[in-house]
Amino acid sequence: MTARSRAARVLVAATLVFGLAACSSGDDSGDTGDQVLRYAPQLFPVSLDVQQYPAEEPVQTTVQQALETLTVIDNGQPAPKLATSWDTPDPKTWVFHLREGVKFSDGTPFTAADVKGSIDRLIGLKGSLAPLLSTVTSVDATDDKTVTIHTSAPLGTLPSSLSLIFIGQGAKVGDDAYWQKPVGTGPFTIDSFSPDDKVVLTRNEGYWGDKTKVARLEILDMPEVAARVTALSNSEVDVLASIPPDQVSEVSDVDGVKYGTGDSYNYYFAWFNQNRKPFNDIRVRQALLHALDLQGTISGLFGDLGTVGRSPVTQAVFGATQLEPPTHDTELAKQLLAQAGYPNGIDISMQWPLEGGPNIKAMAQAFISDWAKAGIRVKPLEKERATWLKDFAALDWDINLQTNTTGTGDADFTLNRLYTCAAQAAGLLQQGPGRDPGPGPRVARPQRAQDPLRTG
Repeated sequence: MTARSRAARVLVAATLVFGLAACSSGDDSGDTGDQVLRYAPQLFPVSLDVQQYPAEEPVQTTVQQALETLTVIDNGQPAPKLATSWDTPDPKTWVFHLREGVKFSDGTPFTAADVKGSIDRLIGLKGSLAPLLSTVTSVDATDDKTVTIHTSAPLGTLPSSLSLIFIGQGAKVGDDAYWQKPVGTGPFTIDSFSPDDKVVLTRNEGYWGDKTKVARLEILDMPEVAARVTALSNSEVDVLASIPPDQVSEVSDVDGVKYGTGDSYNYYFAWFNQNRKPFNDIRVRQALLHALDLQGTISGLFGDLGTVGRSPVTQAVFGATQLEPPTHDTELAKQLLAQAGYPNGIDISMQWPLEGGPNIKAMAQAFISDWAKAGIRVKPLEKERATWLKDFAALDWDINLQTNTTGTGDADFTLNRLYTCAAQAAGLLQQGPGRDPGPGPRVARPQRAQDPLRTG
């Protein structure tokens, strides 16, 4: 993350996305009552329905300023938020005790019914977080301040997973109109959401916790990196994230700007859609991997800020393993294609979202160039994020390149969402002469992230 103060010209300290709630532009007098913080993220939310898009980073980044979760992750462990404590009377039952005196920003009391309604809707939508709760059989509002969750099998990761489920007003979360300007219990209220423009939030004066240091937070849509960097230099924004390596000098050398990095839960990865030929043959998938010069590409695009992935999660994540990446062998890739019945190569396509990560387009181009040397002809499909999300959900793609994050810091978050049969993710079909270990190759991860932000 890069940040700038318009007055005191010091670092705005926000190591987590939620830390924005405590940030201030500041001034020499120390009076922050009417300060405005302007944040230009890499990605802008396509919606504020965080249950419809529970794993979309820009949606979470915005909504978590206004809506809260039962738990948060603190030093890798679940800690209290809207729930003050929890216990397990038996291996298949969790009881969460809710915080007293909490109200939504419209003055409505926060109760267990809001928790039940929010969790039930998220599970019912069967979105990307639903596999983490696949063993949940019921969510009961035992009384106003007690929630009891029953599971069909022991679910030790439940407190961690609940750090990603934002609680709205239970009677309204099923109404699409509610998510145009959702009401929550958090430190900010959402005043307006203008698609492709900005989100305006103001301080929640009735917040149960510590009040924010700024009165107004603006999240701005600036898809072009150059525009964001210029806006920071001109004091038009205060906080940036996801600075590409080749742009670091543009911000780090500017007076009053401090640039920082940190270990990351973020990574890039590609999925091969095994519901389509020729990806249903493991030899084709292996050929795609061996054709890539991953080390050369990552070194060229990220320098010492990135490394080739060694597991489905980054090494900063609890439970990460160290697997050997595939060897770069173009001739082997050709042989595998021939064995699979494609001696003349294949014609396929690859999609990725516009501005979907620092250097993602350059990464895609490097992969396409490597694949061409092995007879793998790839049509590039760079898509607007809304279109990409729609096509991605419909499995309307051959190869999908994107960034991702391990939201809880626990490998279970990624493995249970994407690498189990219950997840029904692309790449888990038993096809061809063998079986893949997961939905696709981990192609790279930032070792020292340009933005140490993570959701949850």
